[in-house]
Amino acid sequence: MTQRHYNPTQRILVTGGAGFLGSHLCDRLLAQGHDVLCVDNFFTGTKRNIAHLLDHPRFELTRHDVTFPLYVEVDQIYNLACPASPIHYQHDPVQTTKTSVHGAINMLGLAKRLRARIFQASTSEVYGDPAIHPQVESYWGNVNPIGIRSCYDEGKRCAETLFFDYHRQHRLQIKVARIFNTYGPRMHPNDGRVVSNFIVQALQGQAITLYGDGQQTRSFCYADDLIEGFLRLMATGPEVTGPINLGNPGEFTIRQLAELVIELTGSASKLVFKPLPADDPLQRQPDITLARDKLGWEPTVPLREGLLQTIAYFDQLLSADPAIPSVSG
Repeated sequence: MTQRHYNPTQRILVTGGAGFLGSHLCDRLLAQGHDVLCVDNFFTGTKRNIAHLLDHPRFELTRHDVTFPLYVEVDQIYNLACPASPIHYQHDPVQTTKTSVHGAINMLGLAKRLRARIFQASTSEVYGDPAIHPQVESYWGNVNPIGIRSCYDEGKRCAETLFFDYHRQHRLQIKVARIFNTYGPRMHPNDGRVVSNFIVQALQGQAITLYGDGQQTRSFCYADDLIEGFLRLMATGPEVTGPINLGNPGEFTIRQLAELVIELTGSASKLVFKPLPADDPLQRQPDITLARDKLGWEPTVPLREGLLQTIAYFDQLLSADPAIPSVSG
């Protein structure tokens, strides 16, 4: 793309911009003075997440599914569009794979035409049920290609393949981030993820559902920290392509998380245990050496502090709509 000398403001496309992470990214980009085009098909994204931006003079919203081509003029692209929790991505697994693969093809094609820098929100799920711990970017992963989670895991792996082939073949400037478990305000209340599920169940006084024995480990990164990592990665020179792990290396068991949520909500909820879902990884922890080295980035928000912010969000959400269900099975 020819550099525009008449206006230093960047025009930035965010696919999945009405989602949990996309809406926080839109906030930060607008705060930096950029023009933001938010694109979402509202399958898991909600207008509630971006309602406060609709009257902003530098914010534009378009309802669009990235499995179809998009013709716009922008300087940068953040490709975040894809359902990211099992309950959502398993709802229509074929469409999930199409969103990752066709979505990547369409956004890369747009970036190629515009010579725009493009960011891919990849995932720690590319590591599958990892045989090494913590996970480093050079690890190829341990993924079941035909399981119920494969539509997401393999879709994201294929998207990474496409990004690096476009980089090698068409000299596209790419930035690939592998996102580990993230939480914070604007999480979908019934996406089935452990943080949102535990908080909703605790606030509603329901039993908190753990799968297996609750000893599986996860590393939880607060949304604000993660978005800072996105911005730092996008600001690097063309020699930094990723993939780069972005997540919190602090590791907790699922049971520890449940007990902390009960403590912080003051709930009387009890723990109940159910069978472990198929292909559920037993451990997940990022090695963020590369992020520290290349981006000067690491999480700063402690789990307790982040959970208090998230609980306050869900408490307000449930007060406005007490009928919101939790996902218990």
